[in-house]
Amino acid sequence: MPEARWAAAALGLFLAGLPVYLLDGPAWAWGALFAAAYVSGGWEPGWVGLRALRGGTLDVDLLMVVAALGAAAIGQVLDGALLIVIFATSGALEAVATARTADSVRGLLDLAPATATRLADDGTEELVPTDRFSPGEVVLVRPGERVGADGRVLDGASEVDQATITGEPLPVAKRAGDEVFAGTLNGTGALRVKVEREPSDSVIARIVAMVEEASATKAPTQLFIEKVEQRYSVGMVAATLAVFAVPLAFGAEPAGALLRAMTFMIVASPCAVVLATMPPLLSAIANAGRHGVLVKSAVVMERLGQVDQVAFDKTGTLTEGVPQVDEVRLLAGSSLTGDELLALAAAAERPSEHPLAGAIVGAARARGLAVPAAADFTSEPGTGVAATVGGRRVAVGAPARLAGDRGAALAERLEEQGRTAVLVEVDGAPAGVLGITDRVRPGAAATVAALTALTGTAPVLLTGDNPRAAGRLAGEVGIGDVRAGLLPQDKVAAVRAMDGRVLVVGDGVNDAPALAAAHTGIAMGRAGSDLALETADAVVVRDELAAVPAVIDLSRRARRLVVQNLAIAAAFITGLVIWDLAGTLPLPLGVAGHEGSTVIVGLNGLRLLAGSAWRGGRHGQ
Repeated sequence: MPEARWAAAALGLFLAGLPVYLLDGPAWAWGALFAAAYVSGGWEPGWVGLRALRGGTLDVDLLMVVAALGAAAIGQVLDGALLIVIFATSGALEAVATARTADSVRGLLDLAPATATRLADDGTEELVPTDRFSPGEVVLVRPGERVGADGRVLDGASEVDQATITGEPLPVAKRAGDEVFAGTLNGTGALRVKVEREPSDSVIARIVAMVEEASATKAPTQLFIEKVEQRYSVGMVAATLAVFAVPLAFGAEPAGALLRAMTFMIVASPCAVVLATMPPLLSAIANAGRHGVLVKSAVVMERLGQVDQVAFDKTGTLTEGVPQVDEVRLLAGSSLTGDELLALAAAAERPSEHPLAGAIVGAARARGLAVPAAADFTSEPGTGVAATVGGRRVAVGAPARLAGDRGAALAERLEEQGRTAVLVEVDGAPAGVLGITDRVRPGAAATVAALTALTGTAPVLLTGDNPRAAGRLAGEVGIGDVRAGLLPQDKVAAVRAMDGRVLVVGDGVNDAPALAAAHTGIAMGRAGSDLALETADAVVVRDELAAVPAVIDLSRRARRLVVQNLAIAAAFITGLVIWDLAGTLPLPLGVAGHEGSTVIVGLNGLRLLAGSAWRGGRHGQ
């Protein structure tokens, strides 16, 4: 991007000139390099500032360029170049982040297939673009294909992975009468689907629209000091002109009046104020980065410390997002042991590509069990699999096939606890039930407790998963407010209805609208969708939940350091300005005082670079 290229050029030129300047090299060498840095990094903010000035607004961009040029005019070329580089880099980062988010939103539409098979009334098939479908038409969805339109199943049975829409960790059985969504992934069965929505009104299209709308309407994000930049800028310019003009009106020498006004502009310039704000926030960003949290800007770091309510997604956020067998229950009268039952189920499931099959096979291997070979494998979509293992016919299936059976009560109890129940039959007789769940992340309960202590309000759970699974998870981690069965637009409505500044923590495509609508969004990075990673303001790269309260705590301490630094900078500026106006402040002394305050606040802000500033261990790390 142009902003990034100009900022990189300014930084490179500054770094090239810095050693020449510090080693007392020839002035023409470092002067030319710094001058090139001024031009490459300053022309764009200067041009933006001039356009704003033409519109009647004096913003900090123009003020920073003027301050940098003023510093150069009195010999402080290095300080001016540093100021230019900081501003150019900040603007480039913001532009890049905005562009990447827009690209990711557009890429979300790739989840929906470009074409799908339309069935005519006479049964003939036609491959047509999905954006041409109309309500009432019938679509054929073959095994392994993505659903081409929002609609309802007319006939067929399959399991559909709709994690992109609802966040559910396991595929959902679909039969006649069930709703399906465009972009979701069909399993092993074939479905005939009647289209019920226009392509522009599909759930996946609405996710795109919601992310774009939330990003566009989100309140402008500004650093604390930028909120007063207009008044400060106007006041400083007006005061500088007055310091020059008033003495002239009373007969003062022009040279003396100009020197006093120049001194005033230097000591009152916002350089120290800018550095009072940026080093603590940038140091906090660097420290968070070392501990696996990518905070995308200084504005985000400041906003993280303002949150007073947290909303969590469930699957892939509070849980690992991978199904795990955590219960092996034998039925009364079974001659098998738990390990034998699991080994037989794993043998029957091993040829299957279903996520539940992977969980069962993985559990058997984790226990060190030998998984025997299977023959005569068959699979019935939406029901289960069967195979011959060691001369015995083993079937592994859904709880629906337990109706009226003595294993139904056991399966029902497991499902009431939020687990997925799977029946295992051996030679036609029910032998046991496996309970499968999405495992809670380590430290989830400690994270919830830490966030409750930090914000004064218990977190909320927002999930598209079923109420029983959500309630079980919430009980394990200590969340009382559970809102389950939510589509992406429902999550956005829930976030907007909450009081205060809401932090949303999620990982999936279905979380992206809520991440964009929230005051601040954090994405879990290891398995997070591209859209969630780009929409979020910060990313937990290592998927450590304990990093969430830790980075909030770090942000709050950075904000306290900013306030301290602003007080220090204000004290220096006030003292030097009074001296300049009431007496005669020598220009070198004014520069020394100004630079001294800059050094003090800079060093104070760098305290957050220390490893001890990260308090992740207090939150369960």
